[in-house]
Amino acid sequence: MDTMRDRFAPVVTQLLDEDPRVAVVLAEIGTDGFTEARRRHPERVINVGIREQLLVGAGAGLALTGLRPVVHTFASFLVERPFEQVKLDLGHQGVGAVLVSASASFDWPAGGYTHMAPGDVALLDTLDGWTVHVPGHPDEAETLLRHAIAAGDDKVYVRLSVQSNAQPLPVDGARFVTVREGRAGVVLAVGPMLDAVLDATEGLDVTVLYATTVRPFDTAALRRASEAAGTDVVLVEPYLAGTSTAFAGDALADVPHRVLGLGVGRRELRRYGQVDEHLTAHGLDAGSLRERISGFLGAGVRQ
Repeated sequence: MDTMRDRFAPVVTQLLDEDPRVAVVLAEIGTDGFTEARRRHPERVINVGIREQLLVGAGAGLALTGLRPVVHTFASFLVERPFEQVKLDLGHQGVGAVLVSASASFDWPAGGYTHMAPGDVALLDTLDGWTVHVPGHPDEAETLLRHAIAAGDDKVYVRLSVQSNAQPLPVDGARFVTVREGRAGVVLAVGPMLDAVLDATEGLDVTVLYATTVRPFDTAALRRASEAAGTDVVLVEPYLAGTSTAFAGDALADVPHRVLGLGVGRRELRRYGQVDEHLTAHGLDAGSLRERISGFLGAGVRQ
């Protein structure tokens, strides 16, 4: 099966052919996927070299001319390194772009901590007006990329990962999907964490919600789920633990509730290892998740 990133270049290349507003800005990473597109559209496929601040600034400049820029590199180089440009060149100037990242929290452990970005979504939460998509399958990534590029002049972040669920679900770029229904708690699985959450909650009396668009946060879906399953909520996110706990808390602010945020821990892991080893070390494998979810929700969660 292809990866989310494998799907990225062909989809955007097709949109470059179809829509004269679409432009792509790269910083060396990912250029091979756009070789033919650059031949056909040299004025709209731009490689700025290893200059990540310029990457975002050039995208903002294209947006100011009326184009719809798609800006791509690894997450740590797209959100963290040029954060001032994301804040000012896009946000302060009131223009939009589609930031598409790769490498996620630790997709390439051999690259070391410079290529890891578990704090990317939390960092964007300090800014106003961003839509954030976290697909869990290449088919979902394609759908959400098309949504993002078609979204007028909005500011959109699409977080691609090598981690993937076995099967895609229908996603609409807005709402959470109910995967299971139960009565003893709500577990919200974000993007590529769904399969692990389903394994972890097998036989547990919980509602499982699936989120591929986390900003805006689907408050209505969480409230509906809590009406039947109660207001104990576990969030399982593939980035910094607790990133969305405040949003879940706000959704249930008028009722007594408890929220547990599971995700990537703050402790830096200094050995390269493999992706699965990082997941286990952060307690995001199915066995660890089951223990943590059951411990939080209590004895009543078992059917």
